[in-house]
Amino acid sequence: MEFKVNSKVLEKLLSKIIPAVPSRTPMPILENFLFDIKDGALNVCATDLEIALRSSINVAVDQNVKMVIPARLLYDIVRSLDETQIHFETESNSKLKLKTENGVYNLSYSSPEDFPEIPTVSKENEVVLNGIDFKKAIDQTSFAMSKEDMRPAMTGTLFEFSEDGLRFVTTDGHRLVKLVNKNIKHEVEEQFVVPERAISVLSKLLGETDVKIYLSKTNISFYIGDYEFISRLIGEKYPAYNSVIPLENENLMKIKTGDLLSTIKRMSLFSASSSKQVKFSIGKNNLEVSAEDIDHGSNAKENILCEYTGEPMDIGFNTAYVNDVLSHLDVNEIIFKLHSPTKACIIEPSEVKENEELMMLLMPVRLNN
Repeated sequence: MEFKVNSKVLEKLLSKIIPAVPSRTPMPILENFLFDIKDGALNVCATDLEIALRSSINVAVDQNVKMVIPARLLYDIVRSLDETQIHFETESNSKLKLKTENGVYNLSYSSPEDFPEIPTVSKENEVVLNGIDFKKAIDQTSFAMSKEDMRPAMTGTLFEFSEDGLRFVTTDGHRLVKLVNKNIKHEVEEQFVVPERAISVLSKLLGETDVKIYLSKTNISFYIGDYEFISRLIGEKYPAYNSVIPLENENLMKIKTGDLLSTIKRMSLFSASSSKQVKFSIGKNNLEVSAEDIDHGSNAKENILCEYTGEPMDIGFNTAYVNDVLSHLDVNEIIFKLHSPTKACIIEPSEVKENEELMMLLMPVRLNN
């Protein structure tokens, strides 16, 4: 078997597939690309059993063949080359010869029989999402996924299809984010939980290209341009997140996002490393933000102009969680909706976008008196 391919064309293809190759695995077969050369196309795929990536390019080839090739070695060789023609040729002793104008590179290849089968997701129900909107949705919500394995569903992102739009939800019990894309409406309410690993890779793959999404009970498939990204779904039901969203947060504080974020960053230097506590003392047109580290004998406070309707209130938060929430709100002004120092606080952009709804929820911490 032999074929020729431009080095830069092959590099582009392999660079799309390499994210699915695990860096450490007890299954050495997963450290390979599967090359499936069939009917004039070179199909390349890789998997770590949780996610898989595949794509193809056309090549002039004299026969159909499948082989498993060391992924990182091949990728590193190809991307180290200047633009050139690579001539691939198999030899009888399970060697793969790569020839260019200036060099010859020999790699071992192996039989594909132990390579896991990549799941196929039916194309029966298709959802099309704008790539930029999709990337924004997962980038604005993914930070609140739980790192604890006790509740597997909370370690992923909920994709909830409904009549009012596609909801993206994440929570770790301390904060919750819900973003609704109102352009994607669904007659039947369905929930799918996508693992953190897939969300992380997806964020890097997404761009301006529209994304076609296909779903089954166990897997989700994303077609982005000329390649397919497949992930297993988390098979556990997502917690009833709506039950923790308060309905009676009548005290409203409007504040500039940038002002509060820069203050929080400074307060994090003064909050105790054990509690990371920051105190909000909210009064008419003024927010006093303070932190104290008793162990180191340091403290700080700042005042920020705000618009507030409600009774004066002292409420405590975790500085790291406030920082995360504010860092993922790309708006000039936000509104804090509060009820009491012990009830969840809702944070929303002050201006609502036409086809999008974004809500972040933050649980308070008990203040040290």
